[in-house]
Amino acid sequence: MVLADLTAGAVEDAERRAVTRPLIDVERAALARPAALDALAALAPAARVKIIAEVKRASPSRGALAEIPDPAHQAALYEQGGASAISVLTEERRFGGSLADLEAVTARVGIPVLRKDFIATPYQVFEARAAGADLVLLIVAGLTRVQLTELYALILQLGMTPLVETHSAEELEIAVDLGATLIGVNARDLKTLELDRDLFGRLVDRIPDSAIKIAESAVLTPDDVAHYRQAGADVVLIGEALVTGDPVATLSRFLEVG
Repeated sequence: MVLADLTAGAVEDAERRAVTRPLIDVERAALARPAALDALAALAPAARVKIIAEVKRASPSRGALAEIPDPAHQAALYEQGGASAISVLTEERRFGGSLADLEAVTARVGIPVLRKDFIATPYQVFEARAAGADLVLLIVAGLTRVQLTELYALILQLGMTPLVETHSAEELEIAVDLGATLIGVNARDLKTLELDRDLFGRLVDRIPDSAIKIAESAVLTPDDVAHYRQAGADVVLIGEALVTGDPVATLSRFLEVG
């Protein structure tokens, strides 16, 4: 199972970091950070679609995508192009990311930044805030209900916003029961890596109006953005299409159709 392997690897890497940087030190660094930016305000529904633009070097499904030697510069281009938030892949093994990428991006941009990783422990949440993250991804399929509830509460306690990612009606029900205000539907099944662009449209009615609706994955063209917008997406998270072309021009085209 791809998701289980990715989560286990991310936790193992975090445990390795904890040997040289103990939890108490990460906690202190997290609590010393200025307040996180208000991601809910930045991503609130508007007349046109909003975009979370992703700094992403590689993926298990597509392999290497882009070198991105300067993630902060890439993120600055996203901000210039009209992105409402930035997503930074920090998973090392399959996505080629790092916490250093996250720290560089949060130091450079003035819009909310998401730590996108396979988060399963409090240590990883404290790491996110210590590095300046404003949002943290929680994948319902990769966590027990107890883990999800505890990590969700910790993220809020640290002043950040949880983005709760789902892939089925059952997972959406869990996200809603949790009280999630930022709910994503990922078109890519992280257990099989298969894509279903119509999944968001089939599930969107299950997301309450009180939550911001985010469509994730399967976005390569303006038509894909328009498809999600017409289905009811408030926000679209885009990675591959932005790292393989001109990010400013691509964002402009995507925002026009949304």
